[in-house]
Amino acid sequence: AANPSPPIGPALGQRGVNIMEFCKAFNAATPELEKGMPIPTVITVFADKSFTFVTKTPPATYLIKKAAKLDKGSKEPGKSSIGSIARSKLSEIAEAKMKDLNANDIEAATRIIEGSARSMGLEVVEG
Repeated sequence: AANPSPPIGPALGQRGVNIMEFCKAFNAATPELEKGMPIPTVITVFADKSFTFVTKTPPATYLIKKAAKLDKGSKEPGKSSIGSIARSKLSEIAEAKMKDLNANDIEAATRIIEGSARSMGLEVVEG
């Protein structure tokens, strides 16, 4: 849920956008999202101070941490593993993020998400 506190308020306020109007529009467009989930959003502000916005899918690292039930990634990825995640889970994440990924098919998208999981210190296992 969007609220007028930082970082939203100052970023929109300096461009002259009505912050409460944006918060109401954003919350009306995203009622199904869980509270606290980060949502990348592209906001276009016009000369008359009106705006449009497009929401993206949550960051891959957020979805991976949620699927692996982790609070944060490894301090030393590549050296110390903090757990494992099934390739099938990564495939589900790749399907959800497909429209935001620079991939032609689901296999390529899954490989991108696998790379993100490995860079967080997770082992990718079959299943």
